Amino acid sequence: MRIGIVTGEYPPMQGGVGAYAAILARALANAGHRVRLCTRTAAHSAPSDHSNVHIDPIITRWNWRALQQVRTWAQAQQLEIVNIQFQTAAFDMSPWIHFLPAVLRPIPIVTTFHDLRVPYLFPKAGKLREWIVMQLAKSSAGVILTNHEDEQHLSNLPRRALIPIGSNIVKDLGNSFNASNWRQRAHATEQDFLIAYFGLANHTKGLDALITALSNLRSQGLPAKLVMIGSVAGSSDPTNRTFAEQLNAYIDQTGMRPFIHQTGFVDEHEVGAYLTAADVVALPFRDGASFRRGSLMAPIHYGCAIVTTTPSVAIPEFQDRQNMLLVRADHVSELTEALYHLYESPALREQLKRGALALKPLFDWDQIAKQTIDLFKQVVQ
Repeated sequence: MRIGIVTGEYPPMQGGVGAYAAILARALANAGHRVRLCTRTAAHSAPSDHSNVHIDPIITRWNWRALQQVRTWAQAQQLEIVNIQFQTAAFDMSPWIHFLPAVLRPIPIVTTFHDLRVPYLFPKAGKLREWIVMQLAKSSAGVILTNHEDEQHLSNLPRRALIPIGSNIVKDLGNSFNASNWRQRAHATEQDFLIAYFGLANHTKGLDALITALSNLRSQGLPAKLVMIGSVAGSSDPTNRTFAEQLNAYIDQTGMRPFIHQTGFVDEHEVGAYLTAADVVALPFRDGASFRRGSLMAPIHYGCAIVTTTPSVAIPEFQDRQNMLLVRADHVSELTEALYHLYESPALREQLKRGALALKPLFDWDQIAKQTIDLFKQVVQ
């Protein structure tokens, strides 16, 4: 198939949607399809590591003119189908992208919704934002939902598929990997209880609760330390920077600065190494664990012991005390107790690691590409 992908962000821009688009494009090309990718000019230096993937960084701003540019691009490439990688922040909160299906007709569009949520910074725009997102969903020839929550919300649409995201971090650490060396980089000894957090910082991630839990553990005499892996703010969502500033102030307020190592943006290998070297990975999402969280897929990929929050909807694959330890969102005491329990129970940590590795095949990129192509074929036919 001749496939076009439209994404609001793309490497070297930092963000999960861009990373997803890059890996999906490569997987689709590996399956024998020709892939063109349209994105913004900030990705002009992005390398293409596959002969069947061509990157066109032609969009300066996501306004009405951008839709005309995408239409010209799609027609020139004689695309059979176009896939929008949609997340509001990745498109600068612009309303125009929601009307792309109408502009591109008769070329069919499948929209991959990375989430349907209203951005945290704009609660008053909730009704309008919900209406315009639903307009995009209904006008698309097909939709891909990356998580159970959104699949339930759009269950009335005729051509839809629940296809999870895979880990953006897939680098093999190799036989030379030495956990002690990476613990040292995180300023942790073998005796320390090293907790890892991975992902951007925003209100929904519960990082402030994790800082409080770290303080509680230290006050109880545990040699707990925290490594915060990756860029704090990313490239697309300005609210992340605001929250990051508040978080840094809170770290100083709690006195936890000496016990926290922030890596800043690091490459795939370093992310995987820090995750693997840690004793546990803590991801206390305020809206619950979900298939849409790339920061959760990464520790699953590396077989880590994971502490996270109970999903907001039933996810049969996530089993408490089998493949992750689940606590209620915004219950710092439960988070503290769970981490304390894992400190005292190496056996439970090993059980969680085995369980995480057993989940890994569910999020394999070749499987994700196959499911995506299956929906594309349904739409085109």
